[in-house]
Amino acid sequence: MTHEMKGHYAKKHSPERSPRPEIAAALREVAQPEGVPCAVAHDIAARFEVPPLEIGFTLDTLEIPICNCQMGLFGYQPERRIVKPAESVSPELEAEIRSELQNGKLHCKEAWDIAKRLKIPRMAVSAACERLGVKIAGCQLGAF
Repeated sequence: MTHEMKGHYAKKHSPERSPRPEIAAALREVAQPEGVPCAVAHDIAARFEVPPLEIGFTLDTLEIPICNCQMGLFGYQPERRIVKPAESVSPELEAEIRSELQNGKLHCKEAWDIAKRLKIPRMAVSAACERLGVKIAGCQLGAF
């Protein structure tokens, strides 16, 4: 979901598709004025045993933004993104990132997997990507 789409997220999807009412209710319950935090959205996906994209679809349909991306890429105020380039990137982390690139980009899920394998924060992976000039794509919630 881009900033320009704010208030028009549902237009990304077919009007014939509807969200599951119980998921919509759970998201409405946790929504804050700025939206639903990425971590909370993923927790709800796990609770309902659905892919994160299903949560993103439901949020879009409800016109609720996603905030506080766990990669630091979007959803923060006032600067929108908080990730900064790492001062340096270890050869091990760079090799992991480069091994997972698809069309020159690192998908969000693979970034999370790298963080888990190396036992480092997710934001450390996105900071390394910033330093290396690697774009992160394919938000698991469908925001980008």
